[in-house]
Amino acid sequence: MMDILHSDGAHGLSYRVRPAAGRPVGRLFLLHGVGGNETNLASIAQDLDPRIELVFVRGPLALGSGQYAWFQVRFTPQGSVINPAQAEDSRERLLALVRSLGLADAHAPVPALMAGFSQGGIMSASVALSAPDDISRFAILSGRILPELEPHLASPEKLAKVRALVIHGQYDDKLPVALAAQSDALLTRLGVSHDTRLYPVGHALNADIVNDFSRWVDQQLHLN
Repeated sequence: MMDILHSDGAHGLSYRVRPAAGRPVGRLFLLHGVGGNETNLASIAQDLDPRIELVFVRGPLALGSGQYAWFQVRFTPQGSVINPAQAEDSRERLLALVRSLGLADAHAPVPALMAGFSQGGIMSASVALSAPDDISRFAILSGRILPELEPHLASPEKLAKVRALVIHGQYDDKLPVALAAQSDALLTRLGVSHDTRLYPVGHALNADIVNDFSRWVDQQLHLN
């Protein structure tokens, strides 16, 4: 069960936590897509190991009642056009949140992972590929990697320790499945070890995706 809504002036993000059962073996940040909120991925919590602390984060950009985003985006015939300043601001806020929660670990650091759906997956990649010392495991669930991230990429030596999961629906009508191939190619070029998995769904998650994602998280934390 998620606890109350938290907010910290250091990063300006609101979030809810599902505490771990006992001392956390890992801390997984989960990010929603455009028009969602921090409760959207709560349903997958039951599939994740109870020893993992889950942090459900709300995007800083309010679109309407209960609707948030990480950055503005317009869909054109030539593809999606984003607000890069907002994307960069969200990346910095997320990184500040990761570091803020990490301070509480004292002398026993908790491994941190980040994953998200759609725009949340985009932000997960942005944080991990720019700051692998803080997040070295990430998953893109029906998202992509922003070309605008290029100037912020970590060094090849640091990226070598990153592990990633790319999941995409073959019939995605919001973010075409070709974007998964682009992410796969970029991660290969960057020397980032990763798995790319396609599923017969649209822009959505299903039980198979959630199960595979849960197993991947367990593998990264050496729980199985």
